[in-house]
Amino acid sequence: MSGTQKIAVIPGDGIGPEVATAAVEVLDAVAEKHGLDLDFVWFDLGAEKYLAEGVTMPQATFEDLRDHYDAIFLGALGDPRVPDMAHAKDILLGLRFRLDLYINERPVQLLHPELTPLKGKGPADLDFVILRENTEGLYVGVGGNFKKGTPDEIAVNEMINTRKGTERIIRAAFEYATRHGKRRVCMSDKANVLTYAHGLWQRVFKEVAGEYPDIESRHLFADVAAMELVRAPEDFDVIVTSNMFGDLLSDLAAQLVGGIGLASSGNIHPGRVSLFEPVHGSAPPLAGKDVANPLAMVLTGAQMLRTLGHPEAAADLDRAVRGALADKQVTRDLGGSLGTKATGAALAERVAKG
Repeated sequence: MSGTQKIAVIPGDGIGPEVATAAVEVLDAVAEKHGLDLDFVWFDLGAEKYLAEGVTMPQATFEDLRDHYDAIFLGALGDPRVPDMAHAKDILLGLRFRLDLYINERPVQLLHPELTPLKGKGPADLDFVILRENTEGLYVGVGGNFKKGTPDEIAVNEMINTRKGTERIIRAAFEYATRHGKRRVCMSDKANVLTYAHGLWQRVFKEVAGEYPDIESRHLFADVAAMELVRAPEDFDVIVTSNMFGDLLSDLAAQLVGGIGLASSGNIHPGRVSLFEPVHGSAPPLAGKDVANPLAMVLTGAQMLRTLGHPEAAADLDRAVRGALADKQVTRDLGGSLGTKATGAALAERVAKG
């Protein structure tokens, strides 16, 4: 792929600016090595902007991101000074919904044998992906309160599932398996309880699976899937599930390969600008101390490059992270002694020399 690719960087809150700075340094190194023309443009969006100016996501900025960028690279959002997370709702959830980023892609890969808490499991056993439906379900915010603040209060959240939304995420799972040489797709739901909403998932999954006879399809209820991920992670290649259960299962899976400090994610609509973010949050108590682990942001960068059509550069970043983990050139939470800046610099040097 030739030509400049514009990447919007939203560093956000807490440790976001620190891990974003480190990750962009590493991405610059891999871009130079592979001859990629990546133009990183930084956006001042986050809690500071909101508190100072009341600005979250101006319409003009949204249209600029939608129309003129190839990807959005987000550090983290969340600040205790904004307890209702109003800015994060408009920026992160707003971009997910307004850009229709219906695929939440969460790779799960063990990068070093010592990182898993599972006895007897290694990198070959922990290598799968979870595709979470990203625009429907319980996260759409439909509901309300009646008699709020009284002993008789009623609180309701409604789960929204459409045929279109369900089919496109399930089809995306089979297409992912086809493109990446995966043999199995597992759909996880709770149709035994959510008979209407997840009954739709059951019917659509069976229909779509019939179009992919070379891929093994199976179904597990979400609670069973959680148990099986711990017992036999090697039985999974691609998992597709709803918004709520995808949120839960992907964080559980992340813990199996070293924790959310190594967890990347992509919010994707094929053919459109997509958003990539680590899932570790903003960690306000760590902000400004040069102790935050930037590896999830770097791995998110690799996922972004892969989606943008640069698999060799992405593989280079993955190898660099593996090497850094093996040599303990990482932050203290991963057994090393480096700070955020030094970890980023060491990774950039490793990429350049590798």
